[in-house]
Amino acid sequence: MEQPGKTLWRPPKRPSGGRRLVLSSDRTVPARAAPTGMVPTRAHSPHVPLTPSELARDVRAVAELGLTAVHIHARDAGGAPDWKRDTYAAFVGAVREVDPEILINVSTSGRNWAELERRADCLALDGDLKPDLASLTLSSLNFVQQASVNPPDVIRGLARILLERGIVPELEVFDLGMANMVRVLRREGLVPRPAVVNLFVGNIAGAQATPSALGLMISDLPEDAIWSGAGLGDFQAVAHAMSLAAGGGVRVGLEDGLYLDARREELATNPALVERALALGSLLGRRVMTPKEMRARLDAG
Repeated sequence: MEQPGKTLWRPPKRPSGGRRLVLSSDRTVPARAAPTGMVPTRAHSPHVPLTPSELARDVRAVAELGLTAVHIHARDAGGAPDWKRDTYAAFVGAVREVDPEILINVSTSGRNWAELERRADCLALDGDLKPDLASLTLSSLNFVQQASVNPPDVIRGLARILLERGIVPELEVFDLGMANMVRVLRREGLVPRPAVVNLFVGNIAGAQATPSALGLMISDLPEDAIWSGAGLGDFQAVAHAMSLAAGGGVRVGLEDGLYLDARREELATNPALVERALALGSLLGRRVMTPKEMRARLDAG
């Protein structure tokens, strides 16, 4: 019972328009490839594409299977992650050459550098090299051996640059707090409609690969969200199965996991990972959204 003159704290009412968890039997969903990432090297796997020609080879192979978009991390001549727009230009150009239609998403990762200027440099690409989307992680977080540092001012700074450049943010969500940030940035006018979201599970310091954890994040997304599930390490297939069953798409590739099996006995390739994810979708009656269909959804707002 409240005491006179005092007001007990009450949790805010859930905003209207929240997403319901829908188990559908016929749905078109996005499939997004993440072939490289910031971490994998030749020492980890011989299959990781580290050069523009290697990336183009893998994109051609997975696009033939069916793909909506590809998420690109640029590497320098020595194979190390690079933020420079000139480096990105070579990778984006190589992908455009083999598949002019596929949507291209560049990385603004905060793993190796936190400065806004470096992280936004690739967003200055123009003409045929201008990316369609760019990743935007919505909070700082720890991975197993490294942190991704994403201060609030940098997140908002990147979001503003994306709006100014007409590049769609692909929001990276690793826990329920980040799911809430989608709504916060939407209220601030920094996230356009529809929201494009990747939900990550399996990270040691984030949402785990369980139906309840994924379901909570899904339920907190805006109703217009175009979302996909992604699993880190051994949880890639688990995440895809849960996501597809719940009506979402998949993010798949060597960036998120290097092995095809949970026992870590067989190194994966990007085509093998995509083929497995699409086979799961086919079993559940899903059809991959084409790049043309995705662009139409984004243009419709």
